[in-house]
Amino acid sequence: MGEVIGTKADIPTVADSPKIGAVDLFCGIGGLTYGLRSSGIDVVAGIDLDSSCKYAYEANNGEDSFICKNVGEVTGEEINGLLEDFDIKVLVGCAPCQPFSTHRKDKKHRERHKDWGLLAQFGRLAEEVKPDYISMENVPELVKEGIFTDFVNKLEELEYSVTYSVVKAEEYGVPQHRRRLLLLASKKGAISLIEPTNDEEHVITVRQAIGSLPAVMAGGVCEGDPLQTASALSRINLQRIRASVPNGTWRDWPEDLRLACHKKDTGQTYPSVYGRMAWDETSPTITTQFYMYGTGRFGHPEQDRALTLREGAILQSFPAGYKFIQPGEKLSRKAIARHIGNAVPPKLGEAVGKSIIAACAG
Repeated sequence: MGEVIGTKADIPTVADSPKIGAVDLFCGIGGLTYGLRSSGIDVVAGIDLDSSCKYAYEANNGEDSFICKNVGEVTGEEINGLLEDFDIKVLVGCAPCQPFSTHRKDKKHRERHKDWGLLAQFGRLAEEVKPDYISMENVPELVKEGIFTDFVNKLEELEYSVTYSVVKAEEYGVPQHRRRLLLLASKKGAISLIEPTNDEEHVITVRQAIGSLPAVMAGGVCEGDPLQTASALSRINLQRIRASVPNGTWRDWPEDLRLACHKKDTGQTYPSVYGRMAWDETSPTITTQFYMYGTGRFGHPEQDRALTLREGAILQSFPAGYKFIQPGEKLSRKAIARHIGNAVPPKLGEAVGKSIIAACAG
């Protein structure tokens, strides 16, 4: 799945091309940053309030590049200072999507979520910085919200050319069924996302992505890679996964293995829970709970366990060598899975970068 870029010296460059610099808001562990850098854009800094993302961000995207700060406290002057040496300035980000997700139980009161106003902060910084290009990625449901309409209207008032659509991540090399809202805006004329790099017949499958990784048992860990570790399973869940088939459902199980909720009408609508993935298809959407058997179709296609952390990362299109924890640090599956599941897939970030570069070449 590619190598870790690691240093700014490794960023691809084209002779005599304008110097393109970017700042990544809500950067997390650097999925979008890594993708942009793979395309040839120099991301000088990532900004995020979550200090636990610092190691992974900097270990893979450059030392001293993570700024731990609430985006609401960041000023346009700060960002312009970071980008002052570049010919082309880019501002990108994925505001936390939790307020807009279909998985929220309290859908009637989304605006009460602590992260509701962060997209407006993105809009404020766009107005203060006035970068040449902007990209924003989020869940498709955001397009239905007034806060998104306000964001688009602000960009258009600032005389940006704006385009947005719901994209299929698998069409850009992500081995996963993932739908995301992707917005691009340009001060320099029209801009559009590059054409898909992978058609339906050439998507990257689960087998191609993770089929060669070392086998591990439930509760086990690969000696050579601490992230190639799988959660333990209870005796009954081990029986359940052994009774599961790729792309099957809990209806394939004997009656005595079924949960009480499966026998209720409401349980009939969640057939993929406790399911196995299929080798020769893309994976389902990788969530923050992909490491737990029972939270979705996250069973390994063949081995009797849920996905490992490394497998989830690769299915998000992180390279196999991406670093997530410091040597000697105690591993927290929950924390790392949250980082991975919340990330922008690097391959999607690379498509964004190539789209901006193409617009620059005009």
